[in-house]
Amino acid sequence: MTHSQRVLFALGILMGAFAISACSSNNNLPSATSRASLTTDVNDYRYLIGPGDQLSIFVWRNPEISGSFVVRPDGKVTTSLVEDVEVAGRTPTMLARQLEEQLSTYINNPRVTVSVSRFVGPFSEQVRVIGEATNPQAINYTQHMTLLDLMIAVGGLTEFANGNNAKLVRVVDGRQTTYNINIDDLIRDGDITKNVDILPGDIVIIPEAWF
Repeated sequence: MTHSQRVLFALGILMGAFAISACSSNNNLPSATSRASLTTDVNDYRYLIGPGDQLSIFVWRNPEISGSFVVRPDGKVTTSLVEDVEVAGRTPTMLARQLEEQLSTYINNPRVTVSVSRFVGPFSEQVRVIGEATNPQAINYTQHMTLLDLMIAVGGLTEFANGNNAKLVRVVDGRQTTYNINIDDLIRDGDITKNVDILPGDIVIIPEAWF
């Protein structure tokens, strides 16, 4: 990408960020703690299955219908006895109880265990980083994730980034809110007080610096 293309891209990001900020803006994002800062209690966080996840489904005493299954883009899997099982958005335990109910038509008192061996998660749970990150991408949320963890996952900032003018977009009580975050101070100056909690569905927008 040329410098002029970067400038145009950054303008687009900034315009989007300002449009979001016009709806609701708050500069007082709490620092990272041992739990999420706002409305989500991470001690109650439960992983939700999403498209692309690889599931291991074990049916006790029925190895012929047990196996490994990849969740399709439509959020479903097909097992040996039950077709098109809707799995996206469920926890592994919820899915296990659902399969027990469906398999009870064919098996007496089935016992099912579901585990996830490759994690992608539903799109609504993913954290997105756009703009001047080394590898901007969607990251699967993990419990107790912080801004520092997120920046490590995307490889840090580019040389063109204005990290201290970055924005974090979050839905709080059904309302989209934008916070100012200081990524330069955090990862270039080592100011750990600028570390903040990340929640499922957060979006981090990193603009380009103006030279």
